[in-house]
Amino acid sequence: MGVAPAPSGPDSELDRTGPGSAHWLRVARETADDLATDAVAREQAGKPPFDEVSRLRESGLLTLLVPAGLGGGGGDWTTAYAVVREIAAADGAIGQLLGCHYFMSWSARLLTDPALAVRLEQRSAAEQWCWGGGLARQEPALALARNATGYVLNGRQSYAAGALVADRLAVRAVRADTGEPVALVVDPALPGVVTDGDADPFGQRLAAGGSVEFDSVPVSAQDILGSLAVDEDALSPLTSMASPVGRLLSVQLRLGMAEGVLAEAREYSRAGLSHWHPDWPVGSPQDPQVLTAYGELTVLTRSASALADQGRHAVLDGLARGEDLGYEEYAEISVLVAMAEAAASGAAQECTARALDIIGARSASARLGFDRFWRNARTHTLYEPVAHRLRDVGDYFLNGAHPPFVLPV
Repeated sequence: MGVAPAPSGPDSELDRTGPGSAHWLRVARETADDLATDAVAREQAGKPPFDEVSRLRESGLLTLLVPAGLGGGGGDWTTAYAVVREIAAADGAIGQLLGCHYFMSWSARLLTDPALAVRLEQRSAAEQWCWGGGLARQEPALALARNATGYVLNGRQSYAAGALVADRLAVRAVRADTGEPVALVVDPALPGVVTDGDADPFGQRLAAGGSVEFDSVPVSAQDILGSLAVDEDALSPLTSMASPVGRLLSVQLRLGMAEGVLAEAREYSRAGLSHWHPDWPVGSPQDPQVLTAYGELTVLTRSASALADQGRHAVLDGLARGEDLGYEEYAEISVLVAMAEAAASGAAQECTARALDIIGARSASARLGFDRFWRNARTHTLYEPVAHRLRDVGDYFLNGAHPPFVLPV
């Protein structure tokens, strides 16, 4: 099914100095094609995706969102969302890994001092960092305490995306002196940081997620990106945009999985056309039930895609408004993204499950690997439950309640 080209529109000066959206989408398609060639074997092996990260690094996709003036690709969020969707169609786990990297590496722009954000992005581009971690609330929280030289970090992050392959982790901790939640950047190579691939999920096995233990890990003041407090005095509407920006990545990931499984099922159906016996049309590419199922799933996916486009436009408009963005405008953007999440979740789960029925008993073959789409989509939606987003939409529609500030896992 593929990803539609990113729409044209006004670019910033930094964007114009980069290669452009068409270049990055071409690179994403080439990388996705490369990943697709051995997707089944890699997924079944379940090894930490060091090789896959190397492919992303060599393609230049890791630095896409870094301004060209800082040594990056000069891409924007429209392009980054399309890239994640394209990669996810070939390999949902690597799509999640890349999406997490984009969000974590970019979050400093909204959370910290501009000068510090520039230094971080410049070094990240120069050293080709792959970012992982997670800024969602968890219990018990990581603890950040003062000591004689700065701070120390203690605790256990129960799940951090990309933790097994990351060069930097962005994590959430609570200051022991004030109780304020803050975002930190941590080098996983520091003494006291121990990552463990104990998550052992049945899907998204190559997303490199796992737990991280922090035992008196030294943290400097410059490692503290900023506050994650949710009261309006501490969290401006612009800073709050980190939530819909990150959650829209989840939307693209789900749509990529839906489009990916439909594309593979279609190719399988077409390839098998010459093997169908004309006197036994049930389950064949001419079977009305098969055609109807493909039609229903195509409509479902395209409808979710249209809603995702609305959410993307709203997010980009919100970011462009900057400090002029109001709380009510932010709430409308957040609700629209929540609707897109719900639609994309339905599309991903329906497509990845019903594609198996369309193909029939042949889809049970591990060699074909069609089950990986369902396992990946189901694992992701378990970590990001759609029921929470539907509740937010309903509460806003009925009561005008602003959605809570929720960051992706």
